[in-house]
Amino acid sequence: MSQSTPQQRAKQPRSAVAGPYGHPFHPILVTIPIGAWVASFVFDVIGFLAEDPEPYVHAAWILIVIGLVGAVLAAIWGFLDYLQLGRSTLARRTATIHMAINLGVVVLFVVNLLARLSAAEDQVSVVGFVLTILGLAALGVSGWLGGKLAYRYGVRVADERTQTEGFR
Repeated sequence: MSQSTPQQRAKQPRSAVAGPYGHPFHPILVTIPIGAWVASFVFDVIGFLAEDPEPYVHAAWILIVIGLVGAVLAAIWGFLDYLQLGRSTLARRTATIHMAINLGVVVLFVVNLLARLSAAEDQVSVVGFVLTILGLAALGVSGWLGGKLAYRYGVRVADERTQTEGFR
């Protein structure tokens, strides 16, 4: 039985729950919070411009809740991939920063939700809007790190021998 390298291990799913080889579930799940939180930003902008902002205010906080639920799901599956990374590798350090930023983003959106729920229902919460902008900016940095993990370091990406079948 041959020993696998940290790089080879990082390409393998921790379990079937993490998604099959070469097709992890974490990147699919991150689309939920990203989409929901970007949509909440759009609804805030519409709410600032609308004559009656109340439906947009309500929709924005519902989207934040959806994003929070999606973020928890994405974090669970992301942690399964994180556990496959060698402890003293650059990929693990990058993933740790990625995870820490995402946890900070979740905290920002929880505070954001609380600010919105305590504000008037007939106007967009300026504090909530600013927190959304900050959260999305941090999410962009974290997403860049996630892309670096997949596209530069090849975490949970099929090895080159497997990839060659797409280029025959």
